[in-house]
Amino acid sequence: MSMSLYRLRNGNESRWAVRADGEWRELGITLADLLARPLDEARSALEAAARVIPGGDALPPIDHQEVWAAGVTYLRSRDGRKEESGHGSLYDDVYDSDRPELFLKSSPWRVVGDGDAVGIRADSGWDVPEAEIGLVLNSAGEIFGYTLGNDMSSRSIEGDNPLYLPQAKIYDRSCALGPAIVPSWAIPPGPFEIGLRILREGKEAYAGTTSTSSMARSFEDLAGWLFRALTFPAGAVLLTGTGVVPDAGFTTQPGDTIEITSPALGTLTNPVIAVGKDG
Repeated sequence: MSMSLYRLRNGNESRWAVRADGEWRELGITLADLLARPLDEARSALEAAARVIPGGDALPPIDHQEVWAAGVTYLRSRDGRKEESGHGSLYDDVYDSDRPELFLKSSPWRVVGDGDAVGIRADSGWDVPEAEIGLVLNSAGEIFGYTLGNDMSSRSIEGDNPLYLPQAKIYDRSCALGPAIVPSWAIPPGPFEIGLRILREGKEAYAGTTSTSSMARSFEDLAGWLFRALTFPAGAVLLTGTGVVPDAGFTTQPGDTIEITSPALGTLTNPVIAVGKDG
């Protein structure tokens, strides 16, 4: 990564820093400020960062942005939804239709970062991570950059009834982003390779890979639909769906560690804990 943008812990606060040429450079403005600007102005602001600062612990690379997500954008995702549900034709329809499935995944304060714990619901018995490319979109709906995302999901809850999707997808610690944002001009536009590993007691319990070349929709198409009737003055993050879905016999457990990797974007690592109440 020739350039990346981090949110670093700074005492009880945080600051944004550009990582380039082996140095940390203070940005001096927020991500919301950057995403309110045209791409060329945002690029100039990143490239002008000059004050060298010490590094620090990375926080989720987000400040005032909602996180949205797209579903059923890969054939494997469509098949996985059909495995868990008695309403398989619904997923065929959305996979083939012009209009994508889009849903609000997380408010910014619920997002966790690299190294922090993600959650599985205590009232769910079948849970998986979803390894995804996240589009960091500016207020005009343009792709400012990319990050890795984990759209934690209860397959048992959504499988019971597709109308339960908000409960299957939206809960405390259900969304991880990071470790950083890589600007769109700093790397080729894709396709991106994505790898998922789940470690249990230090051993590999599951591993899979995919590529965004297998997506049924383009990044630009998904962003266009999100911005069709919504405004995002501080920008937004859009998770673009997963092409890595463990087989039906596998479920994530508390104590597991999830690694999501892309050569262009780094590695997002999170331990797993249970959240909420069981009944």
